[in-house]
Amino acid sequence: MPEHPLFYDLAYLKGIGPQRAAWLESELGLTTFYDLLTYFPYRYLDRSEIYPLGTLVEGPAFVQTRGKVLRIERVGTGKAVRLVATLSDGHHFMELVWFQSIKWAEEMLRKGEEYLVFGKVGQYKGQLQMAHPEMTSWVEWSKKSGPFLSPMYSLTDKLRQRNLHNRWWMGIVRQALEQVTGNVSEILPVHLIDAESLMLRWDALEQAHFPTDNILLNKALYRFKFEELFFLQFGVLRLKNTRKLQNPGPVFEKVGDMFLRFFHERLPFELTDAQKRVIKEIRVDLGSGKQMNRLLQGDVGSGKTMVALMSMLLAADNGYQACLMAPTELLSRQHFDTIQSMLGDLPIRCGLLTGQVKGKGRKELLQDLFDGNLQLLVGTHALIQEHVHFAKLGLAVIDEQHRFGVEQRAKLWAKAGLAPHVLVMTATPIPRTLAMTRYGDLEVSIMNQLPAGRKPVQTLVTPESKRLKMFAFLEQQMQAGRQVYVVYPAIKETEQAELKFLYDGYEAMLRAFPPPRYRLAVVHGQMKSSDRDIEMQRFVKGVAHLLVATTVIEVGVNVPNASVMVIENAERFGLAQLHQLRGRVGRGSEQSYCILMHKGKPSDEAIQRLQALASTNDGFEIAEMDLRMRGPGDLAGTQQSGSMELKFSDLVEDSPLMHKARTYAEQILAADPAGNGELTGKLVSAYSRFYGQSKNWSKIS
Repeated sequence: MPEHPLFYDLAYLKGIGPQRAAWLESELGLTTFYDLLTYFPYRYLDRSEIYPLGTLVEGPAFVQTRGKVLRIERVGTGKAVRLVATLSDGHHFMELVWFQSIKWAEEMLRKGEEYLVFGKVGQYKGQLQMAHPEMTSWVEWSKKSGPFLSPMYSLTDKLRQRNLHNRWWMGIVRQALEQVTGNVSEILPVHLIDAESLMLRWDALEQAHFPTDNILLNKALYRFKFEELFFLQFGVLRLKNTRKLQNPGPVFEKVGDMFLRFFHERLPFELTDAQKRVIKEIRVDLGSGKQMNRLLQGDVGSGKTMVALMSMLLAADNGYQACLMAPTELLSRQHFDTIQSMLGDLPIRCGLLTGQVKGKGRKELLQDLFDGNLQLLVGTHALIQEHVHFAKLGLAVIDEQHRFGVEQRAKLWAKAGLAPHVLVMTATPIPRTLAMTRYGDLEVSIMNQLPAGRKPVQTLVTPESKRLKMFAFLEQQMQAGRQVYVVYPAIKETEQAELKFLYDGYEAMLRAFPPPRYRLAVVHGQMKSSDRDIEMQRFVKGVAHLLVATTVIEVGVNVPNASVMVIENAERFGLAQLHQLRGRVGRGSEQSYCILMHKGKPSDEAIQRLQALASTNDGFEIAEMDLRMRGPGDLAGTQQSGSMELKFSDLVEDSPLMHKARTYAEQILAADPAGNGELTGKLVSAYSRFYGQSKNWSKIS
């Protein structure tokens, strides 16, 4: 099939060529006509107003003025040469200056001719000056009837240095539009265009670059936002349908002895209503004959590990093996120890596989796994190594999913003949709009209820000037038999000398709480994992009263006796990360505290963040706040293959539009679940061409 004109290489566009095409690809990632035409202006300037020269003052805003060029000359020598022109309206003067593209400017300018001049006004030696202005012959401009909204494109310094400035860019876009005229067909269903009164695609493309007025500009931008969000939702929902229709999964028919004995004999506390509901949802999935792909969102301390274990016991009851994969050795060992203690004397074998398991022990574990003598396996990415073979893998639980790449997880799925059921767990609650983007193809379970008997953590925002008062409080807590975390944002001194660094902090804590009366441990990411584990175990077992750490303890550490979390330089942390750190306390029956220490006078944004955390313990509410404060970029975690980047829309501002687009996509797919209809076929083709991905991850989460 011949290439569509929209997807021709930019090197073939008149005025670009191979060299400039290479620059555009390296600087902006643009390779085709379509890339160029959907690289929309970041703002539009109203060019209808012309300011007299006598009213101009120095400032950051772009302005437009008019005058005759009286003088043109080169000033300076060698690399310091510049072109200077004098502009006058007969009463006032302004210098126009070019430091680059001097030859081009000399050829373009005509002495005695009147120009419309556009740019930023500066000052040099008391004289108003405009550097690299946009120049239009006044005779040309006076014939213009509109539009007067001028596009401004986001261009890099390197492109500007190579003379690829805004005026050049406008010309290239016009050239591209002329070349693809008649080849921009409609890709949205007619009934949807009518229902939403959407501008047609070609008209929207023209208006997005060269708008006639603000009303048509807004309609054009709305059109592309809607289109993008619709195809995003169409893609993830179609993937969901495909999984349900095409991917069979192991059938877990019964609730057997392991599950029942654990429930009646080993359950350490009564399950919350949220845990009961989620386990029921998982049981239905596991018995459906279709592969489960479920996202379990649980706030910190809500009991996700318990749900994971009971799901793994269902696998064992039905003759299948189950695994739990975590991102770090520390978290893997924590899960393993927790599961072992929960299982007690139940006749079921659980193994741990990490990089530290070596030699004879590793060989025996892998043999037992291959023979089917090991029912449950906990581990890190070591689980996906080629020499790790399961006898009958039926369920894979992935903890802190965003830390694993999609291709890594695909290796795990490949270890089973029939695609195993998948339970993805995250302790970072995801705002609904963001979840619809990143995980819209998964079934979602939410646990936002803490086990009975736990008290909400009290959070205090405290300036560093009250450090002695904080020390007295820590001593009081440790005297009562409690333990304390103190978290720092950096390990050693950097250029930002104002930060309280971990080792400085450790020494300060030693002075405040000297041994042997108090015992301190220290943990950070640059330690050998074996040394880190030793220090961590000292704290877990209660040997150490106080743990000085970096954010390596952000997830997975469970010490019910720890009642205080002090976060130094809390203004340096993100809201979600602060919530995760706070989740390390409040795991026992005693009242727990989180003290957010900040330097001097943090920014308004930082104080807003700290006060937001102090106002609630609800992780889902905090996630919504974080989305509004920071936007979706940082919240998405590591970008996953298979999830579409948003080009035209914004998850915060356009949240209502996202929900509307999803409703339309649901209606279309509900009417044609098998995907055989003409409309679905056209949409699949359009999605593949304009919004699809290069790889098909349809069988993995």
